Amino acid sequence: MFKNLREDINSVFERDPAARNALEIIFCYPGLHALWIYRIAHWFWTREFFFLGRFISHVGRFLTGVEIHPGARIGRKFFIDHGMGVVIGETAEIGDNVTLYHGVTLGGVTWDKIKRHPTLDDNVVIGSGAKILGPFTVGKGAKIGSNSVVVKAVPENATVVGIPGRAVLAQEKKEDQGKADLQHGQLPDPEAKAIACLFDQLRDLEKKYDALAKEHEELKKRLG
Repeated sequence: MFKNLREDINSVFERDPAARNALEIIFCYPGLHALWIYRIAHWFWTREFFFLGRFISHVGRFLTGVEIHPGARIGRKFFIDHGMGVVIGETAEIGDNVTLYHGVTLGGVTWDKIKRHPTLDDNVVIGSGAKILGPFTVGKGAKIGSNSVVVKAVPENATVVGIPGRAVLAQEKKEDQGKADLQHGQLPDPEAKAIACLFDQLRDLEKKYDALAKEHEELKKRLG
């Protein structure tokens, strides 16, 4: 138990440059509190004390602003930055070294009692406000841009942005898979790229038009 607690605290140090000391992390990080409360609730849930598990989860939601269903499965070194507004559904599965920012939802799209929430593989980073909806997998090392709405599977090491979310960048697999890539602000803008391509084509057309106009004027002079 103490080994897990130290690992949780160290994962905050690794991913939040604002963290100054262990005491501050223990008392002032609601994402960490939510994780610890979830583990207690999950312990009761897996032993079929369902009401007690849900009640502890509800208390955790009241205290931290983070709602994690006790039936969800969460791996090691899970980190919720800021925390407020995060919702993780009952059948969600989260791997190791996963990072969520505030306002993230791992939600379902059906009322059937089946696997209805997403699975996040190792080293996934979900930007603030993103909604991951449905029983699909977000591959290892993927990044989801802030406020994206993802409704289908995401390949490994891909970057997804937009509504609905679409993969706009496939990165090479990194050698160091033990650390999460937190550069979630450095995301491509597909709309800006499309507009830039249109401007490039427009400039090419203008050059061709000028060349044709010049040839036309020269031809007129020759014909007198």
